[in-house]
Order: sequence, then C-alpha cells, then structure tokens
Amino acid sequence: MSHMLDRPIWSALETHHAALAQGGPLARRYPPSVSLFAATGNDRPESLEALCSLAASGETLLVVQSSEILVPGGMTALSRAPLVQMILAEPLPEVADPRIERLCEDDAQAMLDLATLTKPGPFTLRAQSLGSFWGIKQDGRLVAMAGERLRQPGYVELSGVCTHPDVRGQGLGRLMSLYVAGVESARGQRVYLHSYATNTAAISLYASIGFKLRSEMQVAALALAV
Repeated sequence: MSHMLDRPIWSALETHHAALAQGGPLARRYPPSVSLFAATGNDRPESLEALCSLAASGETLLVVQSSEILVPGGMTALSRAPLVQMILAEPLPEVADPRIERLCEDDAQAMLDLATLTKPGPFTLRAQSLGSFWGIKQDGRLVAMAGERLRQPGYVELSGVCTHPDVRGQGLGRLMSLYVAGVESARGQRVYLHSYATNTAAISLYASIGFKLRSEMQVAALALAV
C-alpha cells in the first residue's frame, strides 16, 4: 500500500492545500503564481490526460513522486532528476535565537531574490501561501531563510533552505533547518524534505541533523508538446 508521501504533491493538494488546488479528482495543480507543482493520484490513462489538460502553452509543470513519472500524451519531459526524500527520525527541540524572525509579505521580494541567487528549488513571490517562513537579516538584508512547503495530515515539508554566499560557512543553513524542524516538532508534525540525489553536501548536512532516508523519489518538468 502506498504512503501519502509517495505522491506528496497530490496528498498535499487533497488535504491541507485543498483550498489552493486547481483541477479535479484525477489531477490537480497549484496556481502558477504559487507553485509549478502538479500531480495525479495514480498513473491511469485518464489521470494523465487530466494532468495534460491543466497545463497552459509555454508553461512547465513539476511532478514529484516515488514511482516512475509517466509522460501524458500531448506532453514532453523537459528534464528529469532523481531525488531523495528524508524524514526526521525523532522530534527535535525548539531553537531559540534572537536573530531569527518570522518573514511576512513585505519580505516576499527579498525571499525570491535570495532563492533565485541560491537555487534551493522552485520558488515564487507567493511561496508564503504554502506555509510560514523564517529568516535572518543582517543590516536589513535577508541572508538566510527556511520554511514550510508541502503539508499533509501529521507531516510538513522543510523547504526553501538557503544562505547568501556572503555568509556561508557560518552554519546559518543548519541553524534555519534546526529552527523550522524544532517549530514543527513542537506542533507534533513529522518533518520531511527533498534533495537532489546528487547534492551530497546537503544530504550529509540533513543526516547530521537527524534526517533519515525515507524513499528515493523522481522529479520531472513537463510541458505541452510543440
């Protein structure tokens, strides 16, 4: 029997993010201004057809799941990559650090700028629609952040972990990861995350914090065939 985290986008759009979902019972997606993520609940032909119908011309949809990603008819895979999905083995204590603050809508552009510079994964101006984010500022400039992305009953994804190149080596990425994981652990949530399988440095960092491999995953960028 499959686990809800095997298709984390689908299970998020079915539950905690249902209010953001576009589509129907076969395929769903986030509004493009919020996220490029889309998913089907299974790989039946009618579900793949429904996924194709959600894509607009010139648009990319990102699919993440544990099983092989099948390309719907009428679409093409622009890229594919292996991921790992890691989950906290044990809850983490809350971290107290006066430098960390809750980010708000006024920080949206700074958050996007930092994410664009450091490329932690897909990010938009409306990323805060998915969950809360926290950050550290130096001289008024956002230099580190992390937050919540996908969410299912009892689970929340740690995402958007990034540190400005000017302050790397100070442990801020680790600190932000510990902070968000501590906040969610205190709320009784199991914290998980995704990383490219080739990003061994990030995987080692998360393992040192207490994350364990839950599943190998796949990501594909899909677009309508020209």
